[in-house]
Amino acid sequence: MRRLGELEAEIMDCLWTWGRPATVREVVDDINLRRPVAYTTVMTVATILYNKGWLSREKRGQAWLYTPVRSREAYSAALMEDALGTSQDRPAALVHFVERMTDEEVAALRQALRSTGRGEL
Repeated sequence: MRRLGELEAEIMDCLWTWGRPATVREVVDDINLRRPVAYTTVMTVATILYNKGWLSREKRGQAWLYTPVRSREAYSAALMEDALGTSQDRPAALVHFVERMTDEEVAALRQALRSTGRGEL
């Protein structure tokens, strides 16, 4: 999986944060609170995200309402899987990853393993 580009990530972040369908205008207005961006640029990138399968869309009047197809957590998990896949020694990569985790992250990992029936660390 390719990491999202800067504007792609900003658009997805808006939609993930809001947890509801939104128009390009809403996204543009939100991003413009932090930095200037053109409506047509966001519209083009939203269409690209739709074509890549990241967003679904539904026509409402003259505008499209965009909704994320995947959750932020699913995206993060896919990035981690991708990064792990670049290693020739996955167990060693996992050890390095876990060594850098906080106690809270280790506890969350243990809970995740239990909840999926994968046992303890």
